[in-house]
Amino acid sequence: MEATEKVLITMKNAGKALKSAEIVQLSGLDAKSVDKAMKELKSKELIFSPKKCFWKAK
Repeated sequence: MEATEKVLITMKNAGKALKSAEIVQLSGLDAKSVDKAMKELKSKELIFSPKKCFWKAK
């Protein structure tokens, strides 16, 4: 499974907005992979930030 897919699935399964550190913990990926995946997901508008430092899947 690709990191971006794993991050998106992790965020959807959480059902709430998460900090990037929580995504790292829940997904089992390293922080660098999560950051890269989140940048890609943001550019595709698949995730958004409902409040500062928190992210949620659309």
